[in-house]
Amino acid sequence: MDGTLSLVLLLLFLWCLCSRRMERFELTAPAAFVLLGLLLGEGAGVLDLALPHETVKTLAEITLVWVLFTDAARLSFRALRPELGLYVRLLGIGLPLCVGLGALVAAVLLPGVSGWSALYIGAALAPTDAALGATMMVNPVVPAKIRRIINVESGLNDGIATPLVVLALAGVAAAEHHAGPDAAGHAVVELAVGAAYGAVLGLAAGWLLRTTLRSGWAAEDFAGAGVLALSLLGYTSALAIGGNGFVAAFVAGLAFGTTHGAPPRVLLYVEQSGALLSVLVWLVFGAVLLPDVFAHMTWQAVVYAVLSLTVIRMVPVALCLAGSGLDARTVGFIGWFGPRGLASIIFGLLAVEELTPEGARPVLPVIACTVLLSVLAHGLTSAPLANRYGARAEDLPAQDLPVRGMAAGGLHHGRRAGGPSAS
Repeated sequence: MDGTLSLVLLLLFLWCLCSRRMERFELTAPAAFVLLGLLLGEGAGVLDLALPHETVKTLAEITLVWVLFTDAARLSFRALRPELGLYVRLLGIGLPLCVGLGALVAAVLLPGVSGWSALYIGAALAPTDAALGATMMVNPVVPAKIRRIINVESGLNDGIATPLVVLALAGVAAAEHHAGPDAAGHAVVELAVGAAYGAVLGLAAGWLLRTTLRSGWAAEDFAGAGVLALSLLGYTSALAIGGNGFVAAFVAGLAFGTTHGAPPRVLLYVEQSGALLSVLVWLVFGAVLLPDVFAHMTWQAVVYAVLSLTVIRMVPVALCLAGSGLDARTVGFIGWFGPRGLASIIFGLLAVEELTPEGARPVLPVIACTVLLSVLAHGLTSAPLANRYGARAEDLPAQDLPVRGMAAGGLHHGRRAGGPSAS
């Protein structure tokens, strides 16, 4: 195991040395570490990542907590105001439509999948991940407004989808153990408790940090470590009082982000920690999860993956943006750049831990196949489609033109697009 750990650390350092150069070849960190996992994993016998289930579960949980908290905490309501109506359409209408359509197609197409399992698939594959289209997100020929819309949607939809994923997993687990409807009702109570507790914790912590920074009690150099601890505190303490930790972390991030008053770099510590764990999740995905999933792959899973990235994503986007003033090409562009990535993988890993092998087997190949196809398809099309779409930027209103030399305001950082962030 020491040799495996050393090799993983070496791979991380080598990627650090050449990451900017790799961007020119359209090779993102997720794609690179999935490929490394496949090449060096169980099949090749180089990486021995046969981790205990508890370790995998802990890795997935901590990564998801940091992702949910930082995405929410970086949200700038002032920056979102100009396109607020579009975000409401995408997150309030488009996301539920995507979950519902995904669940319906899963129930019809996939053998052994119905009810709660179908809802779980629809919800787990609804969140998007801008990191898989990283070159598009930093391409100055794409109008800043469009990059911002895609980025903000991607930063918030995983937190919004999490309650549905938790509820669906509880339903599947209850059906496996013939526990009746009480389990789903208990999950709803946990979600409500987690949301309420997260709001109180985030507001209180944000006010305390702002007050102590202004009074000189808190040192800004240590504030990042404190916020890192706060994000995990929201998760662990919510569990201790009977709430849902993931929802608590997301809501705490939203509340903290509106009140903390600290410089944007305070969140950088949490971002970079989350980025490190996310890379490890991609490596585990390629080395451990994919080989096992390939052994149970079906043609229905492949067809569903194709539909998930096209019809199931793009039709809801088109419907919710109808009448928004965006032209058909822009709507199609936003619809296509809805990659499935880190959040879907973590939801899949949680299913491995929460369900029996028989319960997880019908759903995992679908999630893994969709994410893998997204890594390939969005990685290959990011630059050419961005250049093709951006070529008509001169036809857009002046306020929508790309601002050269500036990042496209949004939420994503190391674990996603690697650059644009909101303050």
